[in-house]
Amino acid sequence: MKVASLRTLETLRQHVLEILCGHDRLDPSQVKMQEGIIQRSGRNCGLLFQVSGPRLLKSYAVWAEEENRILFYDSTGARFSETRLSDSPDTGKLAA
Repeated sequence: MKVASLRTLETLRQHVLEILCGHDRLDPSQVKMQEGIIQRSGRNCGLLFQVSGPRLLKSYAVWAEEENRILFYDSTGARFSETRLSDSPDTGKLAA
C-alpha cells in the first residue's frame, strides 16, 4: 500500500491517472478520464474516476475522503491497489 500527500485536486487527479494507466499499460495522454462527485446525505464525500482505454477497457478509482484513501479497480471489478492519503483536498470545495 502506498502513502501519499495529495493536497490539491489536480495532484489527486494526476496520481489516479498514473496508477490506472500504469496498471493497464496505457499512455496517460491518450486516454479519457471522467470523474464524478460522490455524495452521502447531501454532502460531498469523495470522487469516482473512470479511465477508458482501447477495446472498451474501463478501470476505476474511488477517493473516499472520510477514509483518507483511494481504491483502484480494474475492468473486471477487482481491486488492484490502494493509496492512503496523509493529506488531501477538501471535498466541500468541489463543484457539482
